[in-house]
Amino acid sequence: MRKMNLLKLISLILSLVMLISLASCAASGDMNDAAGGGYYDGKDSAMAPEGALGDTSNEGYTEITENAFVSTDENNTSYFSIDANTASYPNLRDIIKGGYNVPKNAVRVEEMLNYFSYDYKAPEGEDILALNASIFDNPYNPETKLLTVGLKAEEIDFSGVKNNLVFLIDTSGSMYSEDKLPLVQQAFMMLAESLNPEDRVSIVTYAGSDTVALDGAYGYEKAKIMAVIEDLSAGGSTAGSAGIRTAYALAEKHFIEGGNNRVILATDGDFNVGTVTSAGLETLIAAKRQSGVYFSVYGFGRGNLKAEKMETLALKGNGTYSYIDSVKEARRALVEGIGGSIVTVAKDVKAGISFNSEYVESFRLIGYENKLLTEDQFNDSNTDAGELGSGHTVTVVYEIKLTNPEILRDDSVASVADVIIKYKPTENAGGDATEEHQLTLSVMTNDYNETPTDENLFVASVIEFALLLRDSEYKADADLDRLITQLEGLDLSGDEFKAELAELVNLYAERQTK
Repeated sequence: MRKMNLLKLISLILSLVMLISLASCAASGDMNDAAGGGYYDGKDSAMAPEGALGDTSNEGYTEITENAFVSTDENNTSYFSIDANTASYPNLRDIIKGGYNVPKNAVRVEEMLNYFSYDYKAPEGEDILALNASIFDNPYNPETKLLTVGLKAEEIDFSGVKNNLVFLIDTSGSMYSEDKLPLVQQAFMMLAESLNPEDRVSIVTYAGSDTVALDGAYGYEKAKIMAVIEDLSAGGSTAGSAGIRTAYALAEKHFIEGGNNRVILATDGDFNVGTVTSAGLETLIAAKRQSGVYFSVYGFGRGNLKAEKMETLALKGNGTYSYIDSVKEARRALVEGIGGSIVTVAKDVKAGISFNSEYVESFRLIGYENKLLTEDQFNDSNTDAGELGSGHTVTVVYEIKLTNPEILRDDSVASVADVIIKYKPTENAGGDATEEHQLTLSVMTNDYNETPTDENLFVASVIEFALLLRDSEYKADADLDRLITQLEGLDLSGDEFKAELAELVNLYAERQTK
């Protein structure tokens, strides 16, 4: 009897050992996929190490003090730098879908607006930029109107433009989760697949030290490029500045005259070894842009995101800052939008707007808080400002209080505001990136849409959602239920991304009631 019991006990122990071993192997295999050649579809979070997803307490965002109303009797002008950064919206989408509290400073209205495409008039003739304008009633504040200025960049045929790209990939330990390195791998594989045969691709990775994983491969060597990307794994500290220096050296080594020469950084923003201060990295990148090599930044994952630092680096490098939260977003930003993402048509783009104080009592620029310029900076052709890529659209919105709203319904036509855009066309658009050009537009009373278009109301919806997320002092009568009803009345069927915003507002509203 004792012998039988002993045999049963041994058998039970062996079974437990086998189960533990199998579980360990499975977990190891999952984690290897997450850190190495695995792919992330943006849905399942089970593979991530505990605490790697969803925690926003260690993330860094630029402190935002919202623009206030300005009386035109005191100052009737407004100046700021324009860019087409879109990072705030996909970042917020990821936060909301993950069920986490929204950091107030993660809400950047202009980046949310510029994430979406709008049906703006395209440039004509030799122009590379075109201006559009409209005025309509503010749905969330009956005391004001919304004045929109739409800017559309020329959509050039970039099939003949040769690309010299350096993928600078953060492989440090903080990238060891499914929404980071595996998603980076899939994103860059899709980008590599879309390259032309004569393009050049280099890959630099950085963790405890920087490594050249690929040196100037041609676009036709896709299998070689893919193999290097697929073989990446995460671990170690973050030698960010060393990696940046190496990436620039490779970009300069394979520099293509008249081509698109660019370093593309993929990271969660955690720079903790080397030149770690924002000022040090800004100085490095600002100096390197003079060589003709631009610098774009793509953020990935939760937990260590340093949006403030990443946006600043992109600005200093004449590039854009975007956030990738899924394979779908990677395809949209890097493949379908490759022209706008990496082919710059205008640099140092600045806006100056003057309001007619006879008709406008006060105005408030919505967003662009960290891009404001002085009049001297606006008029100085050497001021470093934003960049626009092929086909980019930019939307600027002012909330205005009129001296007499009835002027918009008067048969006489008068100027409400005058817009000046200054920019330098790049070689991609037939310029030399040194001569400053100017584009002007008068916003007239007959630009008023008494019945707002669906596009007007969508723009207003994005702003209202942002104000609610920020709990802004300027939200007036903004309300989630009213916003949902407004979005339901719009025809968004032709744009999956706009339709997705309506779904996101509904999801956010549902979670606020729990």
